[in-house]
Amino acid sequence: MAPAPQQNSSVAALAGGLVAIGIWRLMAVAAPHLGALILMLRTETDFGSRLCFLLTWGILNFLFIALLRRPALSGALSLTLVVVLVLLSRFKHDVVQMTANFVDLMVIDRDTAAFLLTIFPNLRWSIIGAGLVTLPLMYALWWLDPFRIRRLPAAAACLACTAALSGYAFAWPDEAWRGYYDDGYLSKFARSGVTAVSDFVAYGFMEADPSASDQLKMPQVDACHPAGRRPNIIMIHDESSFDIRAASGVKVPPGYGSQFKSYDGVERKFLAESNGGPSWFTEYNVLAGLSSRSFGRFAYFVTRIASGRVARGLPLALRRCGYDTLSLYPAFGAFMSARNFQTTTGIQQFYDAHDLHAKDVEPDSFFYDKALKLMAEQKASGTPLFTFVYLAANHFPWETKFRPELLPSWKRPGNTPSVDEYLRRQTMSANDYAGFVVALKKRFPAQPFLIVRYGDHQPEFSPQLLDPDLDEAGIGKKLMDYDPRYYATYYAIDAVNFDPVKSPTVMNTIDAAYLPLVIQEAAGIPLDPSFEEQKAIMLRCNGAFYSCKDGAEARRFNRLLIDAGIIKGL
Repeated sequence: MAPAPQQNSSVAALAGGLVAIGIWRLMAVAAPHLGALILMLRTETDFGSRLCFLLTWGILNFLFIALLRRPALSGALSLTLVVVLVLLSRFKHDVVQMTANFVDLMVIDRDTAAFLLTIFPNLRWSIIGAGLVTLPLMYALWWLDPFRIRRLPAAAACLACTAALSGYAFAWPDEAWRGYYDDGYLSKFARSGVTAVSDFVAYGFMEADPSASDQLKMPQVDACHPAGRRPNIIMIHDESSFDIRAASGVKVPPGYGSQFKSYDGVERKFLAESNGGPSWFTEYNVLAGLSSRSFGRFAYFVTRIASGRVARGLPLALRRCGYDTLSLYPAFGAFMSARNFQTTTGIQQFYDAHDLHAKDVEPDSFFYDKALKLMAEQKASGTPLFTFVYLAANHFPWETKFRPELLPSWKRPGNTPSVDEYLRRQTMSANDYAGFVVALKKRFPAQPFLIVRYGDHQPEFSPQLLDPDLDEAGIGKKLMDYDPRYYATYYAIDAVNFDPVKSPTVMNTIDAAYLPLVIQEAAGIPLDPSFEEQKAIMLRCNGAFYSCKDGAEARRFNRLLIDAGIIKGL
């Protein structure tokens, strides 16, 4: 009889070898890859994102193999990291409506851990418990793994996957607006890693000219001498508020719109730098007096990056003129490093949700009452006071009614439920503000006040109202192009026992970064050299800042602040 073909002998030998290894050991190698495949199919939505998932999976596996030589343990470690990333990304999206980004790793700080431990006090024990369970499993995989792979081929494969992922990310960069979609967690994280590292190498965290032909003079501590009486200044962050009549076809309640007018009857526009969610963009604008757009791809983390680095802003300028500074914040102070950022810009007394004993989301009246109480305590010193009141009642979601008992007479105008709820909350806000002004006059009858309110951004549903015929891609493009219709809110100036100073900076339309300048001008506060320079830019650019000359004015101004030592480490 003729001998069996050599190929059959090889197959039989391979099968015999696999049988000898044992089914459990083979499953230990295959199971992580099967789990990753299932995860990819459930979380990645198109060919490009799945290709990036596979390349990232290859990077992780081959990296661990190059270090450990054991494919089973390498697969398990890779799957663990991917699952943790997906869970953290989904959690981040639930909190701030955006998935995890590679920059989260680049700017990780103590505040991030503090915030997580504050809202999840048992998290540290969960981490310890997970570690106690995971370590024995990893040791078992180390023992069960029957294969040993050479390090050099694994390292070469890791580099090949990295090169392929980088090439794909540069050729087809992920649009920033995709970060608001609750999917594609690993692929978006990986692609953002390529572009974020590239941007950081190119210009650091902040855009700035390489050099400047002139310099700013450092402000003198005792150089502020206002001509008249200094008013107390109150700046009010009106959450998600804009004049919804900018969208056609929306029915509004009687009298709607008066809350957007200033003391002189003029309704003025405020061009924010975010839409639908990240209030901290505008928080950076109105406190530091600078543009979050100068941070490019890192703008989402602007307050975290600026903490301890951007020592410039409205509170510091007012402190130079003898003001005390106070801030009321509706969330935990560790959120987006709010406490550290506001302290860097000159806030002396910072009260967060815990300090104020806030329970979940509170109505505006809660923060106004707290502000009146704290202002009365601070005013005992006799010095003028700057108070930053950060409201939150008009925060999303609008699918559920917020405290319906606070406005029992409300009648729906007849829009979609979410729009009607948005209008109801705006009405509540207007009523609470009117009550606050009455209480302010009663509590401080002889004190002068300058009050400036602004809408921090439009609500997340505004693009669909403004352009109902556009699909998500069309809306995303307009958001990325900074269509002013999507970013326009309002700012309003009011006064009690005080006549605001007339100034050419109080324009009908301003970029958000100019609000600190407008406030100082309206209050009659002498400007320090940095705000004098910014005033010249504002008048030259007719109220535009970052968008003026395609960012050239902002880059030059950032360089002046860096050279003056006001901005450090960026």
